[in-house]
Amino acid sequence: MPILWLLLIVLAISAVGYVVGRRRALASVGHDGRALHSLPVYYGANAFLKAIVPAAGVVLVWLLAQPLFVDNRVSQMIPDSEIREGSSRGLLMSEVRRTADGIGNAVRAGVLDDDLARDPGANAEDMTATLKEAGQVVTSNITQPVLNAAQAYRSMIERSNVLMTIAAIAVAIAGGAWGVMQSSGTFRARNVVEQGVLALLIAAASVAILTTIGIVLSLVFNTVEFFRLYPASDFFTLLEWAPSFSGRGGASSLGIIPLLWGTFYISLVALLVAVPVGLFAAIYLSEYATPRVRGIAKPLLEILAGIPTIVYGLFALLTIGPLLLSVFGDSTGLGWMQGQRAVLTAGIAMGIMLIPFVSSLSDDIINAVPQAMRDGSYGLGATKSETIKQVVLPAALPGIVGAILLAASRAIGETMIVVLGAGAAARLSLNPFEAMTTVTAKIVSQLTGDSDFASPEALVAFALGMTLFLMTLCLNVFALYIVRKYREQYD
Repeated sequence: MPILWLLLIVLAISAVGYVVGRRRALASVGHDGRALHSLPVYYGANAFLKAIVPAAGVVLVWLLAQPLFVDNRVSQMIPDSEIREGSSRGLLMSEVRRTADGIGNAVRAGVLDDDLARDPGANAEDMTATLKEAGQVVTSNITQPVLNAAQAYRSMIERSNVLMTIAAIAVAIAGGAWGVMQSSGTFRARNVVEQGVLALLIAAASVAILTTIGIVLSLVFNTVEFFRLYPASDFFTLLEWAPSFSGRGGASSLGIIPLLWGTFYISLVALLVAVPVGLFAAIYLSEYATPRVRGIAKPLLEILAGIPTIVYGLFALLTIGPLLLSVFGDSTGLGWMQGQRAVLTAGIAMGIMLIPFVSSLSDDIINAVPQAMRDGSYGLGATKSETIKQVVLPAALPGIVGAILLAASRAIGETMIVVLGAGAAARLSLNPFEAMTTVTAKIVSQLTGDSDFASPEALVAFALGMTLFLMTLCLNVFALYIVRKYREQYD
C-alpha cells in the first residue's frame, strides 16, 4: 500500500477517535460540559493524538530501519566472488537496489510479468535485455547472483511494507481506543494534550538538526566509499581534473585543486561586483533616500533575489558573454577573450545576483545604528558624509563583514550560472577571460549521464560535496564569529 494511502487511513482512524472521544466525555457527565475537567475538544484531541502520533512514529521508524535490515539480509546472499576488483559490497548493493527498482517499474508498466520477475530461475541476460527495453537504467549486464539478490530484495521490501501497514493501523486503532477509554469527566485532558503538543513542537524544532545530521552522514558514508577506491592524497594534491568514464579507457585524474581555484576565482569576481554596488546601495537607501524613494527602490532591488538562478545563467550566456566578447575579443584587436564563456561572464552575473544579499543585510545593519550617534556627530560639527564614514560605517562594520561572508558562501555554492556562463574547463589560470569550472558544476556532471555508480568517477561527486559543505560551513561559522565578537550593543 502506498504511504499516502496508509497515512490517510491513519488520519481517518484518528478523526473517528476524536469524534467518539468527545462524545464519550460528554456522555459521562450527562452532556453537561460544565461538569468536565477540560473543554470537550480536549478529550477529542487526546484520542486524536494518541491515534495518529504513535502510528506516524511506527511508520517513520520502520522506514528508517527497513533499509538497514533488508540490506544486511540481502548482502549476506551475495558471494564474495561477485565483488569486482576496485569495488566493494556497498557498491554492489547499490546495483542490487537499482535492479530491484527496475524490475518493479517494469512490472508496473506491464512490460514484465510479475511471476517471471519473481522466478528464481530467471535468466540474468534476458532480464538485462528486458529492463533496457523497458527504459530502465542498467549500467552493466546483470549477473545471476545480483538478479537473485534483487528478487529477494524486492520480495522482502514488499513483505516489510505489508507488515508496516498492519502495524501502523493496529497502533492507530489501539491508541485511539485508549484515548476514548480515558474520556471521562475527571480526566485531565487539557494537561495531557498541552504536554503532547509541546512534545510535538520540540520534535518539529529538532527537524532542522536531524536533517543536517542526515545530510552529513550521507555525504560521509559515500565519501569514505570513494576514498576506498581512490587515494585521498591524489584527490587533494593533483593539479589535473581528467575523469575517464567507463568504456573510454585510461586512468582518471581526480584532483580537486583546479575546481577549488575556479570556485574561488569566480566567487572573487562576483564579490568584487556585488560588495561595492550592494554596500553603496545600502548607504544610499538608509542615509540619503527619502522614505518614498526607499519604499520604491528597496523592493525593486530585492526582486533580484527572487529571480531563479537559471535566468541569471541565461542572462550571462546571452547578454554578458557576447557583450564582453565584443569588447575584449578579436573584433576589437585585443584578442583577450576567445569565447562567451569565461570567469568574468559568470562572475558578473553572479555578482548581480548577490547584490540584494549584500544590500539588504547591510541596510538593516546600518539602520540598527542608533540615531543618537548620528546626532552626536552632527553636534560636533561633522557633515553627513563624515558622519557616515567615521561613525555609522565603523559601528556597522562587523555586521557588514558578516553579510559579505554570507554572500561569499552563497557564491561558492552556485551552480547554474557557472554551468551556463563559465564553461566546463578545469584549469589553473589567472586569466579572467578564460573558461573555468567550479566544484558544484562538476558535481552535476559527475552524477549525470550513464556512468556506473560503482565507479570512482561517480562517487567523487560526494567527496566534492563534502569538501564544499565543509568550506561553506567554516565560512558561515567565521561570519557568525565576526558578528558576535565585534557586535556593538546599543540601548
